[in-house]
Amino acid sequence: MLVFGLVALAAAVSASGIAYWLNRDAVLTRTQDAALDEFRKALKEDTDPLPALPTRSELQDAADRMSDNTQKYEVLLVSRTRGGGTSVVASDETLFTLKVVPASLRHAVDEKRAVDSSNKAPYHLYWQRITLDGTPYLVGGAKVNGGGPTGYLLKSLDSERQDLNSLAWSLGIATALALIGSALLAQAAAATVLRPVQRLGEAAHRLGEGQLDTRLQVSGSDELANLSRTFNRTAERLEKRVAELSAREASSRRFVADMSHELRTPLTAITAVTEVLEEEADSLDPMIAPAVQLVVSETRRLNDLVENLMEVTRFDAGTARLVLDDVDVADQVTACIDARAWLDAVELDAERGIVARLDPRRLDVILANLIGNALKHGGSPVRVSVRTDGDEGGELLIRVRDHGPGIPEDVLPHVFDRFYKASASRPRSEGSGLGLSIAMENAHIHGGDISAANSEEGGAVFTLRLPMDASRLASGEEERKNEGGAR
Repeated sequence: MLVFGLVALAAAVSASGIAYWLNRDAVLTRTQDAALDEFRKALKEDTDPLPALPTRSELQDAADRMSDNTQKYEVLLVSRTRGGGTSVVASDETLFTLKVVPASLRHAVDEKRAVDSSNKAPYHLYWQRITLDGTPYLVGGAKVNGGGPTGYLLKSLDSERQDLNSLAWSLGIATALALIGSALLAQAAAATVLRPVQRLGEAAHRLGEGQLDTRLQVSGSDELANLSRTFNRTAERLEKRVAELSAREASSRRFVADMSHELRTPLTAITAVTEVLEEEADSLDPMIAPAVQLVVSETRRLNDLVENLMEVTRFDAGTARLVLDDVDVADQVTACIDARAWLDAVELDAERGIVARLDPRRLDVILANLIGNALKHGGSPVRVSVRTDGDEGGELLIRVRDHGPGIPEDVLPHVFDRFYKASASRPRSEGSGLGLSIAMENAHIHGGDISAANSEEGGAVFTLRLPMDASRLASGEEERKNEGGAR
């Protein structure tokens, strides 16, 4: 609408300005031509009977006769007298005096030009527009060729100014009407073109936010209607495709969950058998003992893999929940290290008394994965530091640094991906590739995060950031769960 209005305003103002100046020029030209033509004739006719050196009364009579005209102008005559002086008379001495006539005009009127083929007369008629007390006037003057007085006219242009003012008002009203008309036209264009485009943009925005059931009402057969139909078909296909992918993903999650549950029963039996075999390993034939140890280690690995798969399925299904408690972080890290017999390989830098409200089991899982990963793929000693960031209610920072070769730059973006293994940096890895991924999920469920980087002093550094109090996040998840159940 603004563009329509500006274009219409520019066009209307331009057209009105051109019309005004054309009419102004025509009106003024017509008025001054009529007055000057009549003045030229009257000057010739009324001054011819005068003697070469007329008296003042004779000049006055001639000026009065000349001012009695249809053009309603005043006359001023200038002539030489018998005494060698100059006589100046006017039809209205209160209005028209010689001072009113511009000096440049008087000079042009008195200037005598050489007569030749291109100039037929020594004197010519000149005119100029002036303003007296706010009123426009036309001033003209000429000297009678062949001898005679010099005459000047003064014609008021006030009536022409009023006519031009009325024209200007009319053009202004026309411009305003054109602007209003353009606004109505812009409104109609917005209703027929711009608003459908706006609705299409809003629908695309909702579709981009995941509202796949977004559709547009279509009417007509123009280009916008065809575009809306194309949008609806695209949204429908996208909704079907996403539904298919969601169904496949859900099926895959159920398969992993069911498989993990089904594997637990035979694994329990196999684990019991391997524990018996491990206890009798010293009495077994030396040729059989390596095979028994291999079965025991692979059974434990398979058991860890199944447990990890079940944990992953809980995260994917959204059923993982926090069980919060007040945790002394230093004691928690010490307990994690002691339970896994890592005391000799881990250096702990943590002040006691740093208490955070977290899920201790999930914090233990995170620490076990980070420290175990550092010991397995980095180099001892592994240093664990615990700090807080900010005042009460801030963040808990736990850094785990090893003294190994570090993590290659192309591996850093993928260290938390599921089942990702970098053979160059972990050639002997026997893990499942799920440990760091599970640690990240446990950090996320607390409202925290884990980052990986290489230390400038050598080795890899994993930084765990957790809120000091995750109860607000836990309560928010519970409310969303209850709302989802109510719906």
